[in-house]
Amino acid sequence: MSTILFHEIVFGPIHSRRLGSSLGMNLLPYDGKLCSFDCIYCECGYNKDFRTKTKLPDRENVRAALEDKLITLQKENTPIDVITFAGNGEPTMHPQFSEIIDDTILLRDKYYPEAKISVLSNAMHLGKEKVFEALKKVDNNILKLDSAILETVYLIDRPNSREYSIEKQIELFKRFEGNFIMQTMFVKGSHDGKIVDNTTDKEIQAWINAVKATNPREVMIYTIDRETPEKNLEKVSIEKLREIGKQIEALGIKVNIAG
Repeated sequence: MSTILFHEIVFGPIHSRRLGSSLGMNLLPYDGKLCSFDCIYCECGYNKDFRTKTKLPDRENVRAALEDKLITLQKENTPIDVITFAGNGEPTMHPQFSEIIDDTILLRDKYYPEAKISVLSNAMHLGKEKVFEALKKVDNNILKLDSAILETVYLIDRPNSREYSIEKQIELFKRFEGNFIMQTMFVKGSHDGKIVDNTTDKEIQAWINAVKATNPREVMIYTIDRETPEKNLEKVSIEKLREIGKQIEALGIKVNIAG
């Protein structure tokens, strides 16, 4: 069972394959997981295995924890490249997400003005106007689309709403007018007796069409790197990731590959 949970509001900095020296922000419960997806590859495990009754940290506690950490890191002359919202689930589910982003921008500007602010999101809550506006303010709004085929999304990502649709997500992505980063996890194997493979020609063509339609400024493609709750998964080869990446580069879009 995969049990990588973050037990603090602010953690790290840690080395990120895609972002560099990253100071992590966890707006979710410290002893469990809260997410609107239930991905079969999630390093935090399945939602059902890590339920919690712990309250979410409020805006004031998040601000105080971040400022204290930034002051400490500054005194230690510890460099950071990015402040990253991720943690034990989906950060945009926090009811004060927008206000916390405003606080983070002010603190970043005060203590580490060269650092970027990133949000790793499953993109399911972009329809909430405050979430959308907050994501427009950060340097890197990194939004998930693991497949452009709905059946595959429900197999790999398992969104908790049957109203999730590819068409809706594409329209929500378009609202950023290209100022977002698309992130896609490529994975192979099986789950519940069904084949998992979002690298087939059919999958890649549908996904490329979604990239063309939304025109992100960058695409991050990666594969599993840690233990996964579904044990019948395997990494996609770096050669395959590069092959996929070349098709995106041909569109004139920057590609970040993490094998």
